[in-house]
Amino acid sequence: MIQFGDCYRGRRVLITGHTGFKGSWLALWLNELGADVSGISLDPDTQPNHWDLLGLRIDDHRLDIRDLEKVNSTMAKIRPDVVFHLAAQPLVRRSYRDPIENWSSNVMGTAHVLEAGRCVDSVQAIVAITTDKIYENKERAQGYRESDPLGGHDPYSASKAACELLIDSYRKAFFSDQNSPFLASARAGNVIGGGDWAEDRLIPDLVRAVAESELLTIRSPHATRPWQHVLECLAGYLLLGQRLLENGPDFAEAWNFGPRSEDNRTVAEILNALQTHWPDIAWQQTVSPQPHEATLLYLDSQKANEKLDWRPVWSLDQALQATADWYRAFQEQGLATTGEQLAAYVSDAHSAGVSWVHA
Repeated sequence: MIQFGDCYRGRRVLITGHTGFKGSWLALWLNELGADVSGISLDPDTQPNHWDLLGLRIDDHRLDIRDLEKVNSTMAKIRPDVVFHLAAQPLVRRSYRDPIENWSSNVMGTAHVLEAGRCVDSVQAIVAITTDKIYENKERAQGYRESDPLGGHDPYSASKAACELLIDSYRKAFFSDQNSPFLASARAGNVIGGGDWAEDRLIPDLVRAVAESELLTIRSPHATRPWQHVLECLAGYLLLGQRLLENGPDFAEAWNFGPRSEDNRTVAEILNALQTHWPDIAWQQTVSPQPHEATLLYLDSQKANEKLDWRPVWSLDQALQATADWYRAFQEQGLATTGEQLAAYVSDAHSAGVSWVHA
């Protein structure tokens, strides 16, 4: 099948954060698409971790994006055509524990990547990944659109909102002439899928609890989030990258890639749905005080639906089944079924008639 117009085949693609959960899935997909993939990242911070399980052979650079000199020299060596910037401090509760690490990684790290991209003349397009949490959250039932005000209560959310301002500034101040890269930002929902072992995330915490035959203790069972499989947002990022390469000025903007409205569910609903695929799970609510986190969050992806012709492929139930199946295969056989699940997703996308895949 031809995906994304075969635009990544033979291109030099740089992923920052390639050893992370989303970055490792993206590295596999780009490898499958025939790209010449390079990565800039720290070492994985969990054991096990998805990156090591995949065993991909790419141009792998381990460095901290807070080191401008190393980012500059490494990008100059790689000379990428396209950059997908995912490297970040991605956890809300960790941002409370170490706000300076959070701000320096997310804001200055992003500034370093954009500055390096500005100075390397091979770069044609940059897709910078932020989060659904960049919006000034008023706990409303309507989905947030790209034009809504930015904000953030916790350090993580606020730092990512600041990233969006930084990205917009670079786009206007430095990336507006004819020979500069096209720069877009992408905002996805609460991503699930196999291979995530990060701290203080629902599915990884659940996996650890099942492995140890313990009850999962959850913080906010009634908090509502836009849940989606990792492949859904990655398809959006890749489609956006394609559009930037083909017709950059029309797509160098901010984009939401969220799930269907019916897939906005509470934490408790997610756990109850997972039990149908994974009967071993059990949970309880904590009674101890917790740092502030938003309880209601929706994304409106109408812009991506209409202008990029992007839409989700898997329902939430399919995403939950794929996630449960991945972890069950890993626990029982030590296998990472990432490649098989990617192939199944692409096949389902073709059957659904989505725009980015053709026979």
